[in-house]
Amino acid sequence: MRSPLLDTPGAVAAETPDADVAGHYGDPFAEQRALLAGEAMVDRSNREVVRISGPDRLSWLNSLSSQKLDDLKPGLPTETLLLDAQGRVEHHLVLVDDGEAVWAHVEPGTGAEVAAFLDKMRFMLRVEVTDVTDRYAVVSVAGEAHPDLPEGAVAVGRDILLPRDLLAGRLGLRLAGLWAYEALRIEGHRPRLGFETDHKTIPHEVGWIGTALHLNKGCYKGQETVARVHNLGHPPRRLVFLHLDGSVDTLPKHGTPVTLDGTEVGFVGSSARHHELGPVALAVVKRTVPVDTTLEAGGVAASQEVIVPPDAGRNVQIDPSLRRRLR
Repeated sequence: MRSPLLDTPGAVAAETPDADVAGHYGDPFAEQRALLAGEAMVDRSNREVVRISGPDRLSWLNSLSSQKLDDLKPGLPTETLLLDAQGRVEHHLVLVDDGEAVWAHVEPGTGAEVAAFLDKMRFMLRVEVTDVTDRYAVVSVAGEAHPDLPEGAVAVGRDILLPRDLLAGRLGLRLAGLWAYEALRIEGHRPRLGFETDHKTIPHEVGWIGTALHLNKGCYKGQETVARVHNLGHPPRRLVFLHLDGSVDTLPKHGTPVTLDGTEVGFVGSSARHHELGPVALAVVKRTVPVDTTLEAGGVAASQEVIVPPDAGRNVQIDPSLRRRLR
């Protein structure tokens, strides 16, 4: 669904899968700074929105997904994963319960699939699943101030589910493009489904333990793999933050091989130009890659910053100080 904000003067479309929203509006660094100052919003209306209502919704979602949701308090945003039977990540949901329904937003092009899966799993429980992407758009803010929300909007932390007919009003804020959001997401060490993940990804590899997966809850599909890695082993790969050589003009694209001494050891997930840090990226590399060695991402020298440590698993928890959130 193409955003009407792409018709804003100066708007330049982002790349697939985000081509329906603006990558920037002419000044990406100024847009980053405005976003951090709480003076801008990011149009992420290409994301898709699912609403789950009914009195059994929380206990039911708790049984299907990785997060502990049966006692989720209204207004408290969280994340959860849908895994396959082998513990590999299939979907990542960002959600909130408003006291009457759970609202979740998911990656572009996945809303119908998520809704269909959930609807198939209802059985005789009192829940109703609705894909409401045609009625609600996702926008995101940052900074300390939170804008006053119009009637009908739903806050999911710093994400806002806005009735689509109000999108052009911009919440009274200036616009920042998706490039600004992505630069801050990368700085915040936050993985994105389909970028820092592939068909083999398990939650330990990208640091979703704790944020999107609760280790002490009831059974759910894929739990056996999660428990086995946590108690007995290590994930085969790990998420890293890369500081890229700023003397190179181009950024490595998603999927670009990461190499060590000419041998491929991983791939680039996302890259961006940060207004303070310069060119940065998130990548997934083999667990055994030394943490203090310089890598290359598409021929660009890249120093590592640990996100998921090599000894993740076997009851080792990620140091919370290594996880930075969108401010």
